[in-house]
Amino acid sequence: MTPMKNRVLILTVSAFMAGTVLTNCQSSAKKVENAEDKVQGAMIDLADAQKGLNKTRQDSISEYQKFKKESEEKIAAHDKSIAEFKARIATEKKEDKAKYEKKLAVLEQKNTDLKKKLADYKETGKEKWDAFRLEFSHDLDGLGQSLKGFFVKSK
Repeated sequence: MTPMKNRVLILTVSAFMAGTVLTNCQSSAKKVENAEDKVQGAMIDLADAQKGLNKTRQDSISEYQKFKKESEEKIAAHDKSIAEFKARIATEKKEDKAKYEKKLAVLEQKNTDLKKKLADYKETGKEKWDAFRLEFSHDLDGLGQSLKGFFVKSK
């Protein structure tokens, strides 16, 4: 090879290597930039998800507090009805009085159990909350119906 061809060959190889190095550098820089964009996007998604979770949690707490307050009011109304009925029973005949007192004691115990169940409830997730709320409402409404029916029977 002639010195001129050597120079051209060396120059070509050097240019090729420089191009490769520069291309790889740009590629790495581009990869870093893309990775940073993805991380930033993921952080935004995470922040949005966290806001949604916090709102859901707050809504759930508000829903529980509203339900608890309404249930406590119904239980207090049941307590009042039971107290009024105890006063009525005092004027009944002896044989009816014992029967009514026994039935009323059962209803009073159910009311006490519902109070305890509501006070002891701990948040355990949406599905369990829904199940608890439905069962508790059913039991509370059933007790209310029993008390209403009890008063009607005693007249």
